[in-house]
Amino acid sequence: MAVVSIWKRLLALFCTLKTVSEYNCSFNMSFIKVNESSDFPYHNLPYGVFSTADNPRRRIGVAIGDHILDLSVVKHLFSGPVLSRHRDVFDQPTLNAFMGLGYEAWKEARKDLQKLLSASEPTLRDDVNLRNRAFVDQSSAVMHLPAEIGDYTDFYSSRDHATNVGIMFRGKENALMPNWLHLPVGYHGRASSVVVSGTPIRRPQGQMRPDQTKPPVFGASKQLDIELEMAFFVGAGNKLGEPIPVEKAHEHIFGMVLMNDWSARDIQAWEYVPLGPFLGKNFGTTISPWVVPMEALLPFVQPNAVQDPKPLPYLRHDDPYTFDINLFVSVKGEGMKEAATICKSNFKYMYWTMKQQLAHHTINGCNVRPGDLLASGTISGPDPESFGSMLELSWRGSKTIDLGGGETRTFLKDGDEVTLTGYCQGQGYRVGFGQCKAKIIPALPH
Repeated sequence: MAVVSIWKRLLALFCTLKTVSEYNCSFNMSFIKVNESSDFPYHNLPYGVFSTADNPRRRIGVAIGDHILDLSVVKHLFSGPVLSRHRDVFDQPTLNAFMGLGYEAWKEARKDLQKLLSASEPTLRDDVNLRNRAFVDQSSAVMHLPAEIGDYTDFYSSRDHATNVGIMFRGKENALMPNWLHLPVGYHGRASSVVVSGTPIRRPQGQMRPDQTKPPVFGASKQLDIELEMAFFVGAGNKLGEPIPVEKAHEHIFGMVLMNDWSARDIQAWEYVPLGPFLGKNFGTTISPWVVPMEALLPFVQPNAVQDPKPLPYLRHDDPYTFDINLFVSVKGEGMKEAATICKSNFKYMYWTMKQQLAHHTINGCNVRPGDLLASGTISGPDPESFGSMLELSWRGSKTIDLGGGETRTFLKDGDEVTLTGYCQGQGYRVGFGQCKAKIIPALPH
């Protein structure tokens, strides 16, 4: 007991002498002080792209607590067999080159980062000059899209969501289409309109047919909706004509982000037959700026959904690859003092896994590339509060969504600010995704 007491006193004295506010003297795993409610503890270490007012160059960083570690400053400290030969990837304005190095490089980078940031490692902790250059306050940073997104695919992999929408439009007996339980349904979206959190979303215009007895009309969408989704970035890709096998798919999945895949329901309802979503979806998709690596999520893995009928062999995998990620959606109208939570869901409700999505996407020989973005589709659970779209929450506009203070919605109004958040809850820490936020601005005059 005496030895422990002396050690604690010495450590307290050491911290006092350092007089560095970010030092954490509470026996944390890192020397960076991190609040228990922070999305970005030592257990997370997500990647993002940022700039600052004094240095507008876009660069790659890792979030820890309220700070960003600038990897371009510490790139010389990556000493493993892969990254020691490819340190230049941390001088790039996007994550594409780093993601393209592949699975072993990602594991190596995480191991090096955990060592550099650990409480027992002096290399960065004790070098005041290097530390001052390497760390940036998140509050002073501007976040950008983490990757150059070449292609974007949106799946439709939540059984509860697909069932709800099917009931609304086709009736209970035909809720799921015949193919839905046999393959991960998806469509190719528009990569150019994927934007980072904080970018305003303009209300789209297009053709609609509100009265089925009359011709279509043109105007601003009156049924602008959210879609609570998550998405993953492809790391190393595959050659054209060579599918990614499901048992190897995890080696091509770099990390995950929150996603709001905005939807203009009235435009979509008129246009989608026979080829599916087009102008009702491609006007904007918002993602969170921090990419949480899959290794940070592995402690929160869950058993996969029971799939009946059993999928074809190329889609089968027994290893769990579903994750316990708590998800929330809030809406704050222009006249509201506080945002109202309208949805509480979880990624574990997904029917098709990310490994199955990627295996199916490439089974015909389609080549994916570093930076490609593959989304889950709307995530809904079995209970009404877990429905991931206003289409479901208002049941196609037949009932109102209460925001409190006399505010109600069926779909979004101009000025509404929508925020998605999500995290995995650990023992005394959380692995979070930050925020995926955007405000609706009015349509252009026509």
